[in-house]
Amino acid sequence: ACSRKPAPPKPYLAFVASRDTQSVAVVDLAYFRTVASIPVGARPDRVVVRPRSRQVWVVSAEGQISVIGFPELRIVRTQRVGSGARDLTFSPDGREAYFVNPSEGEIAFVDCDSLIVTSRIRAGAPLSNLALSPDAKTLVAASSSTNRLYFVRAASRRLVGSVEVGKEPGSIVILPDSSKVLVADAGEEKITAADLVSRQVLSHIEIGARPGALLLKPDGGELFVLCPQAATLCIVDAFHDNVSQNIPTGRGPAAAVSRRDSSLLYVANAGDGSVTTLDVQNRVVVASTQVGKEPRALALTPDERFLVVADAATASLAVLIAEPERMAKMRS
Repeated sequence: ACSRKPAPPKPYLAFVASRDTQSVAVVDLAYFRTVASIPVGARPDRVVVRPRSRQVWVVSAEGQISVIGFPELRIVRTQRVGSGARDLTFSPDGREAYFVNPSEGEIAFVDCDSLIVTSRIRAGAPLSNLALSPDAKTLVAASSSTNRLYFVRAASRRLVGSVEVGKEPGSIVILPDSSKVLVADAGEEKITAADLVSRQVLSHIEIGARPGALLLKPDGGELFVLCPQAATLCIVDAFHDNVSQNIPTGRGPAAAVSRRDSSLLYVANAGDGSVTTLDVQNRVVVASTQVGKEPRALALTPDERFLVVADAATASLAVLIAEPERMAKMRS
């Protein structure tokens, strides 16, 4: 019921990993068509743009890194880096990459130009999640088997300590000033906050539901916690470690993304095929949009005019108008 058809997105390209086909589909968002299908390693786990480069990196759960060049849209380098790899992240200058090898319980350092693993730091326990502090000084990894966080100094490449948190720690975020790390304790209904310097627990935040993915507001003031079993979004005051509000979403919220100004938050609900749009300041659900059967990943285009949603059940993308003005009209 639009008065005029919205202009299509600029010629942005979306890179979508598919575990079933062991490939990455490249979708031209201006014309809504797949322009390339690029074979990569078995069970691709994550697609990440390397900072300050024209490269897209794909890490597979089987331990292979595939580098896709732009604009040629083909594999320019491939390197096997171990028996497994997940949670690929980069240093801000794009010179170094890091990932965890879950089964070996190690954090790997990779030189981005040569794709050579330069260091492997063993934690002595299986690892699941990894985060780099904004000041690029500390890597934090979680182990759900030991219920601990492990801290590694990036410059010295040295394990400097660990701390026990809650049961089955998973998703990790670190405040912008690199002072505090927050982790989702997926085995119980809480978030644990720990000091990044002293490596001591600061608080256990009871949220009333088991947490899944975490998303930190850009200024670090609020933490958005997706709770799949409760079908809610829990908003936590990240500075004072207390719960501000719980807001219903669709069933099985799996992923979220925020606008740069934090005005709107978009949540993909894998349980009912919808995307919930939340007005963050007013704590009001602006829209609930049906996009497919099982949306599990989403991203905003760089101009933030469109939201791209990947549906795991139908192997398709949905493209939604994400402009706040249009959302406000939908609400009214």
